[in-house]
Amino acid sequence: MNYLDFEKPLAEIEGKAEELRALARADPAMDISKEAEALDRKSDSLLKDLYKSLTPWQKCQVARHPDRPHTKDYIEGLFTEFTPLAGDRSFADDHAVMGGIARFNDLPVVVIGHEKGHDTKSRIERNFGMARPEGYRKAVRLMDLADRFNLPVVTLIDTPGAYPGKGAEERGQAEAIARSTAKCLEIGVPLLSIVVGEGGSGGAVAFATANRIAMLEHSVYSVISPEGCASILWKDAEKMREAAEALRLTAQDLQKLGVIDRIIKEPVGGAQRGRADTVAAVGKAIETMLAEMAGKKRAEIIKDRRQKFLSMGSKGLAA
Repeated sequence: MNYLDFEKPLAEIEGKAEELRALARADPAMDISKEAEALDRKSDSLLKDLYKSLTPWQKCQVARHPDRPHTKDYIEGLFTEFTPLAGDRSFADDHAVMGGIARFNDLPVVVIGHEKGHDTKSRIERNFGMARPEGYRKAVRLMDLADRFNLPVVTLIDTPGAYPGKGAEERGQAEAIARSTAKCLEIGVPLLSIVVGEGGSGGAVAFATANRIAMLEHSVYSVISPEGCASILWKDAEKMREAAEALRLTAQDLQKLGVIDRIIKEPVGGAQRGRADTVAAVGKAIETMLAEMAGKKRAEIIKDRRQKFLSMGSKGLAA
């Protein structure tokens, strides 16, 4: 288990409990069950207290936790007959974006998501979930396919933002993001988005301009990272805590603002402490959102989506 900075007291207690169990395994004559159970109760209580009132910056840390389930885990846990489709038919395949045709509860769908990777090798291969232009163009291709064959689209958002490298800019990063966002608004099939980790900037909006948007309880979604915001406003990236507060990037704040439609509850201690339960909860949310869109005609689906973002804009101006 990887512990976050604010979880250090918890790491000490759980470490002591594990040390006792290791001693017992080495010497079966030792009876330390009561001491270990007492430490377990103490760690459970502390875990609940820690996660009862997380600050926005702490939620950012949880959203970035390397052990959280990623898009690949959700695809493997929720979808069957997944057939990946690669390439943008123009330049290359972007491994930061996974996408293809699959079945969800036997319903054919198109699923698209950012994939960060789970170890050093896969994180480098996936570019830490930061898509290049070809990733967004691949997404556009998949959304066109979904529209042509009347398949609902499910997107899973987990990215710090679009890749800002020189090559990406030369190949039209901003234009690719804009086209992907526009395509979200154009397609006449239900589009459902779930922010499962970080929802960073236009890199997230390009997949999340949807009929229904859900967020995991400890995920974040904002126009810029707290570090980037702090660097611009205060010329000091160390002011990321203040930036996180000001950005109102938590699921709870965004639901109040009308940016998202629902919050998906996570296990105590975050998705990383209950991966299977989190995947199941996301599946339940997708099922509910699909049911809400069932039976709607093409024009109604497009109108629903456009109206959602028009009303969101008016709320933002009023705020």
